Amino acid sequence: MASNDPDREEEAAAAGEDEDTGAQIAPIVTLSEVAVTTGEEEEDALLDLKAKLYRFDKDGSQWKERGTGSVKLLKHRETGKVRLVMRQAKTLKICANHLVVRSIKIQEHAGNDKSCVWHASDFADGELKDEMFGIRFGSVENCKKFMEMVEDIAESSGKNEEKESNDAAEAAGLLHKLSVDESKTEEKASEKAPTASAVKAEEKSEAVTKAEEPSKN
Repeated sequence: MASNDPDREEEAAAAGEDEDTGAQIAPIVTLSEVAVTTGEEEEDALLDLKAKLYRFDKDGSQWKERGTGSVKLLKHRETGKVRLVMRQAKTLKICANHLVVRSIKIQEHAGNDKSCVWHASDFADGELKDEMFGIRFGSVENCKKFMEMVEDIAESSGKNEEKESNDAAEAAGLLHKLSVDESKTEEKASEKAPTASAVKAEEKSEAVTKAEEPSKN
């Protein structure tokens, strides 16, 4: 006999819904974990700030937006060299990629204390190009922090390059000195050592002298 109690019917329906049937549903697509390399694995971030990057178009004589994202100053753990890298926020496409060298001169953009400009040999497009960049930050503090760090790195890079050139000059001078000393040593040795002709002449002279000596008998 069927029950007319609606509460019992709802409880029975709920129990049926919660009952574990033991069925297992396998996923339609299985995704495997893929390791993504960025090229930044051997570098440490000295600075990471959000900004908007611009590139000066020489043909059109105007600034063009390059991308909005994070600009980083990355120091290589082995070489100690620092490069500037910026990627677009959504696509992660590289819009700036160049070394921070002593020739870089960064300055505040006229009329905007949140922006600054600089020239660089950039490799973002897969080949070196002489570019003029402009970058705008969300605050004056971030812009100053960026400028000061770039200037410090450029100055430090200049000192390291000068030291490397001095070391190379000293090494070249040392090698030259060693080669000169070796040549002098060879010259002195040749002066002291008798030549083969001199030895033969001396042997011949001794033989003649012995032949001319009177017999003691």
